[in-house]
Amino acid sequence: MHILVIDDERAVREILADACRQAGYSVDEARNCTEAASKLVRGDVDLALCDIKMPDGNGVDLMRSIKESGVETNFIMVTAFASMESAVEALRLGASDYVTKPFNVEEMLHRVQQIAALRGLREENRVLRKFAKADSDKFRFTSPSMAAVERLAGKVAPTDSTVLITGESGTGKGVLARLIHEQSRRSEHLFLPVNCSAIPETLMEAEFFGHTKGAFTGADKARKGLFLQADLGTLFLDEVGELPMLMQTKLLHAIEEKEIRAVGSEQSRRVDCRIVAATNRDLSQMVKEGTFREDLFFRLSMFHIHIPPLRERKEDIRDLIRFILDRARDQRDAATCLTVSDEVERLLIGYPWPGNVRQMENVINRACILAEDNCITLDDLPPEIARTVPPAPAHGTPIATQRSLRDQLREFEASVIYRMLDETGSDRRAAAQKLGIGLSSLYRKLEEFEAFGIHRSESGTSHPARAQNSEQGT
Repeated sequence: MHILVIDDERAVREILADACRQAGYSVDEARNCTEAASKLVRGDVDLALCDIKMPDGNGVDLMRSIKESGVETNFIMVTAFASMESAVEALRLGASDYVTKPFNVEEMLHRVQQIAALRGLREENRVLRKFAKADSDKFRFTSPSMAAVERLAGKVAPTDSTVLITGESGTGKGVLARLIHEQSRRSEHLFLPVNCSAIPETLMEAEFFGHTKGAFTGADKARKGLFLQADLGTLFLDEVGELPMLMQTKLLHAIEEKEIRAVGSEQSRRVDCRIVAATNRDLSQMVKEGTFREDLFFRLSMFHIHIPPLRERKEDIRDLIRFILDRARDQRDAATCLTVSDEVERLLIGYPWPGNVRQMENVINRACILAEDNCITLDDLPPEIARTVPPAPAHGTPIATQRSLRDQLREFEASVIYRMLDETGSDRRAAAQKLGIGLSSLYRKLEEFEAFGIHRSESGTSHPARAQNSEQGT
């Protein structure tokens, strides 16, 4: 517990501070109301031992203003001018206790310990309630790879380490970032997600660090930046790989020094927010290409978590379908059970999901709106997915086993992508948007298909031009 001793008498202040330190508490001191207010507004003081009569103000008024600002700090009011009226006023405004001078140090410590114990019980109950609710709403992964991701997140969450989350678009990087925040000691403060690619380069510095009034044309009033808004909480930098080099330099300084300077200001301010970053780009490759700072990469990737794409963890798909259906039912406030036909379930499990979980959620939610009799059929799926149903094998014809599963999945994925390119007139940017993947990911996929001899035909389907290129043995 962190204690602030507020008293204009140095001797009293030192006696209380030393006694609390010897009892094992973290202690800070303030000589007057002004100094105390600057320390209390940070929100990290658990208990204030506060004198009522001070040269620049009244301790009761200080307590009132701090509580009205939303800061949750307990107060024990201390005074040599005791009166029933002042005691009642202090307690009415939320003081935990009231002590008169001269006081017994051991008795004061006993009261401090009582408040510490009460705060501990309240915090424990809050944490238990939070985790009970989180546990009831939590999706439980079946795949070993995602179980490993959960374990890593659980280990890093209680720390203040920066975290870099990587993975394809739609894999749930933002969901994991929020989970880390909710399991951290900062969970009562703000989780602030920021899409770095959506901020114009000319406004980035002002967005991140704030600006003073008149700092530039249009700055008609001062504004707090993202770092200050997320103070004591978590700042989630999504698409961090899109930051320009100059902003990377300024971001590195803010993370390392824990201080920022608003545009137009000559003074720096301390800030304490945890950084969690995410990207679908290969930052290590960008470092080699000179488009991403190596020191920033090392700072962000102090703890690295990679989320595998959905096609590599098909064990999760059946349970994900149920989870998304249950949530859709809750949102519709429907008592009936939404289901999928066996044919649809097989298709959803076999589909490569280039847009990952986000694409699956959109497809199922759309199907829930169209479904009749509360059962999703092929007719309720988007055409580009419904028409990927493979033809049933002729009676007695065995399923091909000469090619590896990875080969077959790659060819299936190629057929979907090539068909989308046909529909968009070979507009790769439009195709990537419709598929729910990044343009760079689409280019990598096309290069991969060519490398494995899977070529685009005039009809848009894929033709594997090899048996010798099979991945058997790789």
